[in-house]
Amino acid sequence: MTVKIGIVGLGFMGMTHFEATKQVNDAEVIAFATRNEKKLAGDWSSIQGNFGPRGDANTDLSGVQGYANYKELLANPEIDLVHVCLPTEHHESIAIEALEAGKHVLVEKPISIELDAAKRMLAAAEKAGKLLMVAHVLPFFPEFTWARKAVESGKYGKLKAAAFRRVIAPPDWSSDIKDFQKLGGWGIDLHIHDNHYIGLMCGVPAKVFSRGLLKEGFVNHVCTQYLYDDPDLTVSCISGGIAAGQLKFAHSFELILEKATIQFDCGTYGEEWIVNRPLTLIPDEGEIETPDAGGSGEWCAAFTEEIQAAVDGVKSGTAPHVLSGKLACDALKLCYAEAESIKTAATAEVE
Repeated sequence: MTVKIGIVGLGFMGMTHFEATKQVNDAEVIAFATRNEKKLAGDWSSIQGNFGPRGDANTDLSGVQGYANYKELLANPEIDLVHVCLPTEHHESIAIEALEAGKHVLVEKPISIELDAAKRMLAAAEKAGKLLMVAHVLPFFPEFTWARKAVESGKYGKLKAAAFRRVIAPPDWSSDIKDFQKLGGWGIDLHIHDNHYIGLMCGVPAKVFSRGLLKEGFVNHVCTQYLYDDPDLTVSCISGGIAAGQLKFAHSFELILEKATIQFDCGTYGEEWIVNRPLTLIPDEGEIETPDAGGSGEWCAAFTEEIQAAVDGVKSGTAPHVLSGKLACDALKLCYAEAESIKTAATAEVE
């Protein structure tokens, strides 16, 4: 079975999904929808993100149908899976419309800004009997994949403590990303990656305690302690969009297990990508290792792995947990609990 894909929205993420799918087994993009006439004609040179290449002025669209109206794409009976790669404020309406049209859906993260919208999307998927998957790509980056598998394997004993960091300078590469309300703040746009990964690896905590900075009601910077029923597990994260201008992006983690500690730290300093600490396994005894986490090194490789998981889910009829709409909704719930904790200077329960 070849899963046939239609992409709605052709900004940087839409182009990324298009390119990444070329390496996915048993899948092909057969259609895309955009109102931009140049993009419909194959001139994608205006597309640029904060990583990866600029779009090609002469994109090969052989065998791919372009639609100026996304409704025509949804009406195409050949399409099995719709990728919603539009700005977040459009996720709910287009995803629900696609589900009602009988399509499985992979929607870019975050699932939505509003919790009620996320719940309506989950309900629509259940009613339609179709998969609603959310494209949280972080777990598919090699170092994060390796670390999660190491924890889940139990090879190094029980996870005792985990600390994460994800920070950026206020971005100037996109006018859309400057709209704090549309982003849901850096808590929902940026830090939700950490909340999703933490929920995936450690489970969703019952409560959080956060200190940080709010802007227009949303998180601008946050330091969170995730409060689990297990008294022997401590998990924390620092994230936000207030770093110095030359610290374009940085992320790191430290996982302390009973028999080993795992570290990773890298980022963009000025215009240079620097690995401060490669993926490192530090055992109680013996040699310190820098494991080969794999990965092809292609700019969109993690997205290829993500889309492969979605395609495999469509073929099996079951969404993989890593892409599940419920897990994405839980990550959003954590974002709102953090904002509440900052506002009240008290512990906040996760809905």
